[in-house]
Amino acid sequence: MKLPIFTREGKKGDSKLDLRDSIFEIEPNETVLYEDVRRFMANKRQGTSNTKERGEVRGGGRKAYRQKGTGQARRGSIRSPLLKGGGTVFGPSPRTYSVRMTKKMRRLARKSALSLKAGEDAIIITDDFTFNEPKTRKVVDILSSLDITGKKVLILTAETDLMVYKSARNMPKVNVLEANKPNSYQILDADVILIQESGVEVLQNSIEPTSEEAAA
Repeated sequence: MKLPIFTREGKKGDSKLDLRDSIFEIEPNETVLYEDVRRFMANKRQGTSNTKERGEVRGGGRKAYRQKGTGQARRGSIRSPLLKGGGTVFGPSPRTYSVRMTKKMRRLARKSALSLKAGEDAIIITDDFTFNEPKTRKVVDILSSLDITGKKVLILTAETDLMVYKSARNMPKVNVLEANKPNSYQILDADVILIQESGVEVLQNSIEPTSEEAAA
């Protein structure tokens, strides 16, 4: 597929950029896409919640009360889950929620996410831009000229650009990443994917390396 290249002033250029159909025009695999999003969300969980079970609660060494004549049940310890201050039954304990996927499945999920966005006309290619100093106003002007103000925008640059990153970091709906970094969740979460021209090849090669890169 081919997409026009816009300037930072929002004008459509005469040239178009050729995107790989094997990445941007595949039939999205919803099952793999779901699993990859679930993996991303699960791996963010800390799994540090902890409660004390009966054997971990302090106390209960002596007999709480006499065996007979009280009219109560024969609870042998104050650590019983039936009593206040006792242990917890089936409470949470530290664990890992991490989910693993093969590299092939993760790549397919990213392709599916990009193809979905391409099908929704939610991918915009712009010429490369950077700033001499961090200025949020400059990012606002670019988004305004492209008529995507107020939308959740994912800006992809070819390499780390601190000026662009610092200019957009206090904008709650704008996220800046290197083109080889976004996962399927971040792609789906954005309303618009704004890719700098030089970042397109970086993005494509991160998913489908060329023969030279694969050999290296």
